[in-house]
Amino acid sequence: MTFTFVSEGLERALAQAKAAAGDKDVTVVGGASAVQECLRRGLADELHIDIMPVLLGEGLRLFDHLSDQAITLEKIKVLETDIRTNLRFRVVK
Repeated sequence: MTFTFVSEGLERALAQAKAAAGDKDVTVVGGASAVQECLRRGLADELHIDIMPVLLGEGLRLFDHLSDQAITLEKIKVLETDIRTNLRFRVVK
């Protein structure tokens, strides 16, 4: 695995990642802020969300601060295991 740090912004980082990946998928891993930024800029094709039954008490709400944008999600897959539920959505543009 190779890591490259990019400080010129999200679009530049994704462009470099796509160039390096060739015909393979590029995955952005992060929390609510990273997801919101990708959705806000129209850079996400799919969302993979894992839900685990742990109560943290606080945190960022995934779709907060996106109320000014119309985002449509199409459910692709739901997989339940003993410890978590995996949700996959396609971002409809």
